Parts: sequence; C-alpha cells; structure tokens
Amino acid sequence: MPSSQRLPPVERRAWIALGVSTLAALLTVIDVSIVNVAFPSIRRDLGASEAGLSWVLSGYSISVGAFLLLAGRLADQKGRRLLFMVGVGVFVVGSFLSGMAESVTWLVSARVLQGVGGSILGPSSMSMVLPEFPPERRSMVIGIWGASAALGAAVGPSLGAILIDLASWRWIFLVNVPIGLVLLAITPRFVRETRDPDARGGYDLMGVPAGTLGIALLLLGVVEGERWGYGSGRTLATVGVGLMLVVVLFVRSARHPSPLIDLSLVRIRSFWSAGLGQVFFTSAFIATILFNTLLLQELWGWSVLAAGFGVVPGPAFAALLGGPVGSVADRVGHRTLLVIGSVAAACCPAWLWWGVTVESSWTTTMLPAQLCLGIGVSCSFATFASLGLRDVPPARFGVASAMLRTLSTLGFAVGVAVAVAVLTASLHLGRLAAFGRVWAMLTCTFMVGAIFCAVACPGKPAGAPPALRVRQPVPTGPGAHLDPGG
Repeated sequence: MPSSQRLPPVERRAWIALGVSTLAALLTVIDVSIVNVAFPSIRRDLGASEAGLSWVLSGYSISVGAFLLLAGRLADQKGRRLLFMVGVGVFVVGSFLSGMAESVTWLVSARVLQGVGGSILGPSSMSMVLPEFPPERRSMVIGIWGASAALGAAVGPSLGAILIDLASWRWIFLVNVPIGLVLLAITPRFVRETRDPDARGGYDLMGVPAGTLGIALLLLGVVEGERWGYGSGRTLATVGVGLMLVVVLFVRSARHPSPLIDLSLVRIRSFWSAGLGQVFFTSAFIATILFNTLLLQELWGWSVLAAGFGVVPGPAFAALLGGPVGSVADRVGHRTLLVIGSVAAACCPAWLWWGVTVESSWTTTMLPAQLCLGIGVSCSFATFASLGLRDVPPARFGVASAMLRTLSTLGFAVGVAVAVAVLTASLHLGRLAAFGRVWAMLTCTFMVGAIFCAVACPGKPAGAPPALRVRQPVPTGPGAHLDPGG
C-alpha cells in the first residue's frame, strides 16, 4: 500500500482504552437481557409477583433511557473519562445491591440505581475513546464498539443460564462487581480526559427535569402498555404527559444558552437520518432476538440454557464482522452498508416466517436466519453510530452519542411492546400463526428501515467530513501533552 494511503499508527494504550469502553458497553447491554432467565429463581426466592418481576426489567430500562441526555451533556462539560468512571461506580454499587437483595422492592430499587449507572457511562464510553484514535480509524472503532453491544444483547440469556446453573441468580448481578472494579482501576491509566472546550456552565432548570421525566414517562407508557392496556386511560395519560414534557424540552433547548440537547445537531443530515434510521432497525432487532428465543422454548420445547445458546451464532457472527465492516464504512459509504444491513436482517424473520414449523430443524431454519441477522447487525448497528457522528464536531461527541442512544433505547422499548401486542392479538389463530404474524411485522419493519436509509441517509462524502476539520477536544490530566488523535 502506498505510504500516502497507509492508516496512521495507533498506540497500544488506545487499544486498551477501546477494550475498557467495549467491556463497559457489553456489561450494560447484557444486563438488559440477562434478567429474563432469572425470573423463575427470583420469584421462588423473593416471592415476587408478575408485576414485581416486570419492574425488575422495566426499572432498569427506564432509568437507562431517562438520564442519557443529561449524562451526555455532563460528559462534554465535565469530562468524558470522569463521567465514565462515575457511571461505572454507580453501576457497580447497583449491581452489588441487586445481588444482595432480600425483597422485590429492594431489588427493583437497586436495578434502578444500576440503570442510572449504565445511563451515565453510556454516552461517555464511546466519546471518551474516539479522540484516542486518528479520524481515519474511527469508523472501525465504532464498529468494534457497536459489535460488542450487539453481542451483549444475545449472550445475556445464555450467560445468565450458566451462572444460575452453577451458582444462583444473585451472581448475574454480583459478577459485575469485580469487572467494574478492574475498569475503575485501569481507566485512569489508559484513557485521557477530554471535554468540550467551549462548554459553558449552568443548566436549564426547566429543560433538564422536563426532558428527563418526559423520556422516562414515554418509556414507562411503552413498557407497561401491554400490562395496562395500550388504549387505557393510564397508558394514554402517561404517554401524553411524556410527550408534552418532551415538547417543553425542545422549546427550552431552542432558547436557553445552556440547553440539555444541542438542536444544532438536528440540522446535520447524517446525524438525524442515522438517529431515525436506527429506530427502525433497533426496534426490529431486539424483538427478533426475543422471538427467536421464544421460538426455541415455546414452539420447539428447548430448555432455557439450550435456547440461550441457540440464538448466539447470529450476534457472534456480527461481532466477528464488526471490525472489518467498520473499517470499510468510509470507503463504500454508510448508506450502502445500512441498506445492505437492513435487507440482510429482514431475511432473518422472513426466512422463519416462510420455513418454520413445529417439527423444523434448527440447522435449516434458525441457523441460516441467525447468520442473516449477523450480517445485518454487522453492517448496521455500528454504522448508524458511525454515520450519526460522522459530521459532528468532536467537541460534541458526548451529547450526540447520548441523543443517538436515547433514540435507540426508545426503539428497543417500542419494538418489544409492538411485537408482544401483535402476538397477543393473534394467539386465537394458534401459536405458530401468531409467531408468523410477528415475523411478518418484523420483516416489514426492517424493509421500511432499508427504504428510509436509501432515501434519507447521505451518500459517501466527497471530501473529509466536517468533523475532521474542526479542533479536537482539549485533553487534560496525565498525558495531556500528547496528540489526542493518538
């Protein structure tokens, strides 16, 4: 390769920093899915009701989504590494308290605290690492980071089943404690502190609580809608108040000198198209993972442990492809990868819709579908993040990452809620037919996302992205004299 085309070298410490970031992201995503397999054990040990068990999962998901925007703004203002370490610390404390819970109320409260920690470290986990790498390698970095998150969504059930089988349900939480302590020990050594040099102090005392509470209420309405009834006054009132508070957030952000969200980012086509496009993809993806697991357990009668491993090939394949695919994103164009990825992911539910019966073979139905999903995830999951940050000034990485992750969290919640609603409404046709309707809906969702990306996402830029032409965030602390690009 000619020297002019060679990628800039990267220090060993930058790769270690990436490992720290991806491990933290993996832990927070796993904790969304790992709890499902522990419900029978928790019900038996703590005497939990169905409503209590649902809040063990919902409390975590809602608290993660609610504080992302505030965490992203604080990361840019106070320092990405600092917020990351605070988030890991809160996550570790929440994990320890969850593992020691003696009642359902205790467990739900600890899970909410754990979710707050995941919300704080989420935006900073990627934004603190990107300045460690030269611009030419950032798509690859985001690809690796995104692949780890996708892998975490699927390995949670199998990992949880193993821990429960070997020890008890408490270890699905307690295992996070030593890992978190290691992250806290090595982060200051290998990750430099960066922040937005133009960040101003002060907060919007109306916009911050309005945005936080508004997003929490939206997630609450979506997550609990199936149990309350989607047309019930309780659900409609919760979602309605949430929407009004989000409107207040946008109005305040347009006027306040220190807004919770940076509305100037919405004018960047690559940012808003990636944010909306990932809502289609993430909503279909998380529901596909859920219903693939339910297929193995409810239609084919597999054990929890076997079903957990039965859905691993797709995300594992995505993890293997994540780095290489991310490295070519800038050359082939993000839009091309996103369209290919959405269509490939659509082949997963489409293949199951077409071929699954009660007597079907895993090798001829589930495995091909999983590999299609793996290709789709590798081309899409991290590419949305890469495109979303492509034209964002590096000084705004934290708040931009938070906005993208908030949309992704809403996609996760909506996807599961809609899929469960379709299944419930179709059960009178028989379980296999009901699953078929869900797979048809998921196929359409992926394909609508592909069409949206083809129309709305920008093509390959003619020159260097604008984000690469602005000044880098200002490093502080040990090693601050070094070039932040690595």
